[in-house]
Parts: sequence; structure tokens; C-alpha cells
Amino acid sequence: MNGNTCLRLYADQAQINSCKDKLKTAQRSFSQLSPILALTGNEVRLKMIYLLDEEKELCPCDLADILGMTIPAVSQHLRKLKDGGLIESRKAGQTIYYSLMQENLKIIQPFFKHINKQTQNLETV
Repeated sequence: MNGNTCLRLYADQAQINSCKDKLKTAQRSFSQLSPILALTGNEVRLKMIYLLDEEKELCPCDLADILGMTIPAVSQHLRKLKDGGLIESRKAGQTIYYSLMQENLKIIQPFFKHINKQTQNLETV
């Protein structure tokens, strides 16, 4: 590649068609995964989702204390996660508790297994 120019002598049309077919076949998965990755691309939201996976349920005050943030800042992130369909809420008295939507757990838990494995490796060193 020279700048924005592609220099090739032969295009492997079979490979190109195969890749197009793979993308077409996986389109539904891309459509499901893309918004989740967009939301979790923010480090604070990724930490919140990780904590909700670990603890199952937390309120904004808990998250604010854990993350060292203000409750309004935490609430803004929670709203984005809820609008994106990653978390759900339940109210108990005046407290709102947040938890992960079950249908998204299969998608995001492998990331948390990786984080936990890395953490365990650091603890054993």
C-alpha cells in the first residue's frame, strides 16, 4: 500500500466473495454486538457493567462511592446503559437498584472472565 492506493496484481475473487458471505451471515450478530461495544467502550461504563456482573445489583450511591464519582455523573452513565438495553432497574422504596439484562450476559461475560483471569494472574505474581 502506497498512501491510499492499493497495488495488487491479482484479486482473489473467491476470497472476496467468501468474506462478503461471512459478513452477510454474521450481520445479525454485528447488529447486536455493535451497540453493546459502543456503550462499553467508555471505561466508566465498562467498570459499572463489570461491577453489576460481579455484584448482581447496585444502586447509584454504591456506584458513586466505589468509582469516586458524583451521583449525577453515575446516573448519566446508568441512563445511557439503560437506554441501550444493557441494564434494567427496580425500585425499592426510594432507592433504585440496577442490574444487567440477562440476554446480554452471554455477550459481555467473556470479557469479564478475561479481566478476572488477568487479575488472578497479577495476584499470584
